[in-house]
Amino acid sequence: LYPANAVSGRYELGSPRFTKTEIKLANGKVFRIMAPGVSKTNIYIQSAMLNGKPLTRTFITHKELLAGGELKLVMGAKPVK
Repeated sequence: LYPANAVSGRYELGSPRFTKTEIKLANGKVFRIMAPGVSKTNIYIQSAMLNGKPLTRTFITHKELLAGGELKLVMGAKPVK
């Protein structure tokens, strides 16, 4: 996750380096990023689910991040067009 525009409140999705990452938030909640298939060859996000629902955009909002939950990424060797 990275803020492409710091004032927009959006975090763009990028290729993860780890299969699981947890962000412990100041409000006591946890935001998890799961990418079980990530590898040296599987570097492209094929699809994403945010809290069990399909994510059809390339970003999450600051509000979604602060709510905690889970972002699950399906990874693959070729980009999705």
